[in-house]
Amino acid sequence: MCYAIPGKIQSIDGKTVQVSYFGELRKAYNELHEIAVGDYVYAQGGFIITKVSPGEAEATLSIWKEEFFELQKVDLRISKVNVERSGIDKRLVTILDKASMGQGLGRDDYRYLLGLNDAAALDYLFKTANFLRQKNHGNSCCVHAIIEISNYCKKQCSYCGISALNAGLKRYRMSPEEIIDTAGQAVSDFGFKALVLQSGEDAGYDIRDLEYVIRTIKTKWPSLIFISFGEIGTANLERLYNAGARGLLMRFETSNPAIYRALHPGQGLDARIEHLKAAYKMGYLILTGGLIGLPGQTNEDIVGDILLAQELNAEMFSFGPFIPHFDTPLNANKPADEEMVLKALALSRIIDQKKAKILVTTALETLNPALRKKALASGGNSVMLNMTPLEYRSLYSIYPNRAHEKELIQTQINDTIALLRSLGRAPTDLSI
Repeated sequence: MCYAIPGKIQSIDGKTVQVSYFGELRKAYNELHEIAVGDYVYAQGGFIITKVSPGEAEATLSIWKEEFFELQKVDLRISKVNVERSGIDKRLVTILDKASMGQGLGRDDYRYLLGLNDAAALDYLFKTANFLRQKNHGNSCCVHAIIEISNYCKKQCSYCGISALNAGLKRYRMSPEEIIDTAGQAVSDFGFKALVLQSGEDAGYDIRDLEYVIRTIKTKWPSLIFISFGEIGTANLERLYNAGARGLLMRFETSNPAIYRALHPGQGLDARIEHLKAAYKMGYLILTGGLIGLPGQTNEDIVGDILLAQELNAEMFSFGPFIPHFDTPLNANKPADEEMVLKALALSRIIDQKKAKILVTTALETLNPALRKKALASGGNSVMLNMTPLEYRSLYSIYPNRAHEKELIQTQINDTIALLRSLGRAPTDLSI
């Protein structure tokens, strides 16, 4: 099983190409030197990853062809907004009708949607978000692998279990060769085309180590590589981009400066925002967002968080629930409300209908395993599977009892593909 479907190049305009998937045309950006109309390619995140031989491509497409159209039918059926409007507040009907037509809404409308509590109204909201997902992104769902390479961190963030404050945590740091070998397994053995390399802000890695890792992976196993190492500085961002990294996963956590200062002693929100902006200017795909359910957070803050992610040109929105860790200063606080997280994901889809992918986080599954399916049916269209070696996975303890901590990667893959098929989703990852 490949977590991308090969497509055939139909046209080339500079570095922008059109790729056909069973007659549907999608756009992608080409950084390969030798590519021609008629070539088969794999793509992720809007980037051409590698060429594929006609024999390999046609063999994969022959397997997918019939299922591709069957999945579309399922997705179209599920994403129809069939709700009984009688008894539903007229304001909600007006707002969601405007959203469905792509018309702009205001902050008052966004706050109103986050304040919904009635079951019928919430069903209407979630179905509208799912309709907009299907309308703008088709039935594609990107499936990425994440490798947590180190749980060392020099920061003292008050919500995070791998914070430097947690003196009782057993620390680990994968060697460059371990990271490369794990990435190779993800691509060659399990078929992933997009990888996220994540750690705390670990001063134990020299930037040359990370350059070597990224360059080696890209050379041996063409793939889309995201980095998530915290605030490493503009110069290091540029070095890793030149080595082959093309995405940055870094949450700003909250758009409220006061909450940010309370969560991050001695740090300011502005520096983190500037880091994200600098990465975007370099050409990185931006994956960012915040935590839902933080102490002191209001609905207005959540609206601000989503709008900030859009302002930062996020390719993917990453909004997950706050889950208190027993070894942090926030251990006595309550976890996020499940319904509020789903409302935030749905609102994210309504606010950024056409561009953003909406990630369904592992933290959401940890809060309640049933929420993964609900989130995918509420505007979500991206998932990450944990490829971290089992010997290290439980030690990456950003919050306790994470979902999939003890699951083999093949189990995660089987369960994910079954879920996606039940929803009519296919692993294509390009803009329509």
